[in-house]
Amino acid sequence: MAEEQWEVLDEISGSIDAEIIRGMLEAKGIPVILSQEGAGRAIGLTIGSLGETQILVPKSKINSAQEVIDEFYKSMEESWTNSDKEE
Repeated sequence: MAEEQWEVLDEISGSIDAEIIRGMLEAKGIPVILSQEGAGRAIGLTIGSLGETQILVPKSKINSAQEVIDEFYKSMEESWTNSDKEE
């Protein structure tokens, strides 16, 4: 049996956002691995190169995962736009 190939779906600053995205993907049945530089994770950095987290998904699920993450970013953008209008 061939081992699953993993691809980087996205690379973002902050492990909190990465955890949110992981939850969304896993809710859709897409396995996720989060990868962050060990020193950054140990210290709790969320900015700069040590604070970046890679979101990896199986190559066979990359298109489905991209659709989920695109919808997430679209909803976040709409939320920011609507909050600007309220001010």
